[in-house]
Amino acid sequence: MVKQIICINWGTRFGSPYINRLYAMVERNITPPFRFVCFTDRNNGIRPEVECHPLPLTPVEIPVTQKGVWGKSRLWGTRLADLAGPVLFLDLDIVITGNLDELFSYGRSDDVILARNPVRPLERLGQTSVFRFPVGKLAPLQEMFSKNPSGIAEEYVYEQRFVTRRAPGGIKFFPGRWIQHFRLQCMRRFPMNLFLQPKLRARTKIVIFPGGMHPEHGIRGGWRGREGINGTEHLLGYQRLKLDNENFFSYLPHYTLPTQWIIEAWRD
Repeated sequence: MVKQIICINWGTRFGSPYINRLYAMVERNITPPFRFVCFTDRNNGIRPEVECHPLPLTPVEIPVTQKGVWGKSRLWGTRLADLAGPVLFLDLDIVITGNLDELFSYGRSDDVILARNPVRPLERLGQTSVFRFPVGKLAPLQEMFSKNPSGIAEEYVYEQRFVTRRAPGGIKFFPGRWIQHFRLQCMRRFPMNLFLQPKLRARTKIVIFPGGMHPEHGIRGGWRGREGINGTEHLLGYQRLKLDNENFFSYLPHYTLPTQWIIEAWRD
C-alpha cells in the first residue's frame, strides 16, 4: 500500500521552507512507498519530490474569524487531485520524532482519526494538526458548511470541533503518546523549566505546535507569549520587554530552555 501524506499551504505565513522540511522529516520516518502531496497557492522553491497541486476549490468563500482558521475545509471535498482512499494530513509546523507507519495501519481504512486535543480533555475534542481520513468521506461536512459558513464558524469556533462533532460515522483518536502538544505536554513545569529543556516522551511520533508557538521558538527558547522577539531568548531578556504591573517572579513559569531534540529532528 502506498502511504499518502498531504499538507496545505496558503498565503505567506509558512511557505516552501516549511514544506521542504516537512517532506524531509517524513522521508526519514516512513517506510516506502509513499506520496507527499501539497495543496498550495504558490509552488516556488518547493523541492521536486513534493507533488504540488492548486488549492482545492470551495463552493463558498471561507470565513475569516478572530479565533478559528477554516482553510482546511478545502480538503473536505469529494476529490483531492487524483488521490483515493485514506490520506494522512500533517500541519506544516509540526516536528516528526518517530516512525509514521503505525499512523497508517491504526484503525480501519475508512475511519476518520484525529490527534487528541489536550487543551480541553473533558470535551473529547480532536486536533486536526494530524488527522487521517478517506478522500471524500468529509464531503457532507463541506456541503453543510457551504450552506452557512459564517454561522457554523461562529457556532463551532474551530474547524477541528466541527470535524470532531459532525464527521460521518464519528471519529477516533490516535494513541495519546504518539502525538504530543509542545506547550502543554513537552514544556516543563516551574521550577524545572529553568533547569531542564522540554521533554520528549518515549514513543512520541509527532509534536504539534498550536497556540502561537512554532518549532523555531522551541529551538531558541525564551518567554512564552513573546516568541520571536529578539532579546527575549534568555532568562534576563524578560526585563527588556517587561509590561506594566508584571512581576518577574510570577512570570518565571513562562520561560523555557532551548530544545536540542527539535534541532535534531526539524531539518531538511
